[in-house]
Amino acid sequence: MIDIKNLTFYYKKQYPLFENFSLEVQQGSIVGLLGKNGAGKTTLLNIIAGLLPPKAGSVCVNGFVPAERKPAFLADVSVIPEEFSFPHVKIRQFTAASAPLYPNFDLTKLRTILNEFELKENDSLNKLSHGQRKKFLIAFALASNCKFLLFDEPTNGLDIPSKSQLRKILVSSISDEQIVLISTHQVKDINTIIDKIVVVDKGKTIFNDEIENLCSKFRFETVTDLQSAKNALYSEKSFDGYHVISPNESGEETGVDLELFFNYLTDNKIRVGS
Repeated sequence: MIDIKNLTFYYKKQYPLFENFSLEVQQGSIVGLLGKNGAGKTTLLNIIAGLLPPKAGSVCVNGFVPAERKPAFLADVSVIPEEFSFPHVKIRQFTAASAPLYPNFDLTKLRTILNEFELKENDSLNKLSHGQRKKFLIAFALASNCKFLLFDEPTNGLDIPSKSQLRKILVSSISDEQIVLISTHQVKDINTIIDKIVVVDKGKTIFNDEIENLCSKFRFETVTDLQSAKNALYSEKSFDGYHVISPNESGEETGVDLELFFNYLTDNKIRVGS
């Protein structure tokens, strides 16, 4: 469980990025962490991972204070950063050196995912493309079986087939004992795999709810003209008409357009379900 209460954090000579920020995430969740540029998504992941200490408030992850960086905590947290570098080694060498840090590491699982990503253990990491190296990093994190997986822009640098692979592999590799927190701007890339979204804006949570509840509260549809969507809460012009969000008064569920919903939230600054 991730339990953040009244978090305050700021960088030197800057206004607080978070002030009295609270968030709770239960086990068995794949959470989409959304926000505009500069909203603090990467910073929040780093605080949860213990890479940055809070200025005030409390952060508790599975009973540990992350900033204390205790070995038992670090062995159960895997961070997949947006920017990364590798030493000049082969995949098998990196695995041999790093896997012992994670007590639940599954070498068979790693090999299975590497095969699906079309990577080989004898590949030299620094000779791979950026996208291939990112796929290895994701494969290694999933094979670690850590209870907390923190992904920062995991689909950046991946081509369309690789994004599809990632979604399938991620869903099939996660257990009910784990929490996956995905920070991304590429909302459409994770639209079908997350079961909860958290939207942060100006140091506050402006939305925090299950996708299932989102479906019951709102309808997402495309209409040819706005006259046919009189109760629309938000709309965007498109080549085929208008993409519209409206209250779900009929109880009939539609698909969820997370990108449209994110634009609605950040344009209107509403506080739904927070």
